[in-house]
Amino acid sequence: MFRLSSVANFALVLLLASAAPAIAAGLDAVAINDAAAPPAKLPGRQQISASVAKLEILLDRAHFSPGEIDGKLGDNAQKALTAFAEAKGLSFDKAVTADLWSRLAAASEGAVIVTYTIVDADVKGPFLKKIPARMEDMKSLPALNYTSPREAIAEKFHMSEALLQALNPGQKFDKPGDGIAVANVLDPGKPPAIARVEVDKTRQTLSTFDAAGKLLAFYPATVGSTEKPTPTGTLKVTAVNKNPTYRYNPKYKFKGVRSNKPFTIKPGPNNPVGVVWINLSGEGYGIHGTGDPGKVSKAASHGCVRLTNWDAQRVAAGVAKGTPVTFLEGAR
Repeated sequence: MFRLSSVANFALVLLLASAAPAIAAGLDAVAINDAAAPPAKLPGRQQISASVAKLEILLDRAHFSPGEIDGKLGDNAQKALTAFAEAKGLSFDKAVTADLWSRLAAASEGAVIVTYTIVDADVKGPFLKKIPARMEDMKSLPALNYTSPREAIAEKFHMSEALLQALNPGQKFDKPGDGIAVANVLDPGKPPAIARVEVDKTRQTLSTFDAAGKLLAFYPATVGSTEKPTPTGTLKVTAVNKNPTYRYNPKYKFKGVRSNKPFTIKPGPNNPVGVVWINLSGEGYGIHGTGDPGKVSKAASHGCVRLTNWDAQRVAAGVAKGTPVTFLEGAR
């Protein structure tokens, strides 16, 4: 587990008004590592902020995932803050109290932004020029790879490409040996065994628990769709497939897919189900990753439970055949 000394008290009040995408002045590794209080004028919900980036990294390291770390205090970061506060017996209501921030900071150690040296594997590829918008156009590709080293590195460190680029202005991420600033979120430890999984269909979240009922981790999720609603009740894990091939079943008639015949899409991080598929006992249902982490919990899935690729991998590492997965109708 990470450990970090307490940070100075501050209260982070949410802005309700939207703002155009922007980057806060002076955003760099030092600004994020030293962030202890928001500026007098809080950033808009769409503005990348050093304080929020630090908050998201701390949440990720405490296993209360904000989804993609983008430096913005969006819905997923707020879900994670609420879950962390509840787990610690605290409250979160549009403000991060001094006590909440202190408990979050104490859950991990080390700088939140560190220097990473690009290696050959990061730039080796092959990379796709573009990901087709239509599923039918993906079936002819040899693999659903990343589109650039920047995308690959951003996902490796749970970051949005925009935040990674903002921290490394002018960097093309294509030269092994270059040092770049990244979120310090890699956890070499083996995830603990998961005794049960709960999926909240209303809140669009997934939580894992140990055998004693202790909350292990919390994740934002995209749950179900109109064409294929996610079930209610309990299913069980039947298998875990890494680097899965996606198989389209025309009987589901997914929106935007016109094919009346089944087809397959080759594996890769930009495959419709990402880098891992956790198969469940209900026909066609599973927990999986996605090639578009920024849309988790913001766009409908095809009836399954969609997580970021890195969150799906962590869940997959902790479950086993027979692990129960309960679908709940929560209250917002």
